[in-house]
Amino acid sequence: MSLKRVNPEQPKTFEFSEKFKNIAEEILKKYPKKNKKSAVMPFLYLAQKQNNNWIPLAAIKYISKYLTMPYISVYEIATFYSMFNLSPVGKYFVQVCTTTPCLIRGADKIIKVCKQKISEKENQVSKKGECSWTEVECLGACVNAPMMQINNDYYEDLDEKSTAKIIDSIFKNKILEPGSYRGRKNTSPENIKTINGTDHA
Repeated sequence: MSLKRVNPEQPKTFEFSEKFKNIAEEILKKYPKKNKKSAVMPFLYLAQKQNNNWIPLAAIKYISKYLTMPYISVYEIATFYSMFNLSPVGKYFVQVCTTTPCLIRGADKIIKVCKQKISEKENQVSKKGECSWTEVECLGACVNAPMMQINNDYYEDLDEKSTAKIIDSIFKNKILEPGSYRGRKNTSPENIKTINGTDHA
């Protein structure tokens, strides 16, 4: 089980809004009634999405009752997987990959920008609550290193300048489009040449 910081300021109650309750009921239809606890991970994801990117303890209790399973079992799952946040991370959660391929290609410079623009310390929410940042292990986009994930989107082929622009767009609440910031399509090479030397970049 991973060690996660649990936010001390917990809301007393939690329940799915009508929108998310409808989604939850649709999810439950995918499982036999006797196995409804199998929906625990998508339910945690829904709670996090509804609650501005983090899961309060009240939501864990709510989900345990909803799925008729022990509270501790839901808590164990919420604390084990790194994609679930048990304390506020802001509207935009910035995860910077610092595994070897990204580090070799400049992830340390991306971290430097995050410290300057967001907060000096990792996992510290910015002053107005817009975002926070953290270092993570491999996010599976090594060929487009260095990269960072913001909420569900990947920002790839970054440098200090492009990272600063992306983070600035967060504070303007007009976040830039995800994808490659060197103009690549998916994971294609930047310059593709045919046998006769014609450039097809």
